Amino acid sequence: MLLDFVRAHTVPAPVAFIPEVRLRPVSYTQATEAAGAEQPPPFWAFAWAGGQALARHILDEPTLVAGRSVLDLATGSGLVAVAAALAGARPVVANDIDPLSLAAAAANAEDNRVEVETLEGDLLDTDDKYGVVLAGDVFYSREMAGRVLPYLRRAAGRGSLVLVGDPGRAYLPEGMVRRATYDVPVTEALESCTERRTSVWQVLS
Repeated sequence: MLLDFVRAHTVPAPVAFIPEVRLRPVSYTQATEAAGAEQPPPFWAFAWAGGQALARHILDEPTLVAGRSVLDLATGSGLVAVAAALAGARPVVANDIDPLSLAAAAANAEDNRVEVETLEGDLLDTDDKYGVVLAGDVFYSREMAGRVLPYLRRAAGRGSLVLVGDPGRAYLPEGMVRRATYDVPVTEALESCTERRTSVWQVLS
């Protein structure tokens, strides 16, 4: 069972930038070895800068999500989903195409004593409405940006509050409204630095 695998290979610990949240991180060395020499380390194993900034922003301004349905798109570790639930969002759905990511999100939700639903699959061609759509670090490639931006704009057009956390990735689109900026600690082996200036943006329709 994937949830048992995650629990057996990780230990919950506070996130330095978001001490309200405990995550089950994996060291870069562990993740690289587990993925194999031909594969990059898994996205779910780290608290990426965009997700950390988004989680911090939500916890600092809980009225953005409190009492509203939330989708955490491409959830990775589930950090943003957990933060939304801690801020009072109901229900919170963590989505990813990787079942191991969703197992990590479920484990992290349990460790933080919040309710998070997990939803496996590619939602980018769907149109289900949520009160808030959250996405951290989704503009890391041209292909991903080209698919995710239309989805986020459609969600904004349906009346959802759409927030994105991004540390200045190469394919960050224009036309969004900056809501906040943070200096976020990051894994040097992943980012080639120890801190990334990261912004939270609101996507408009």
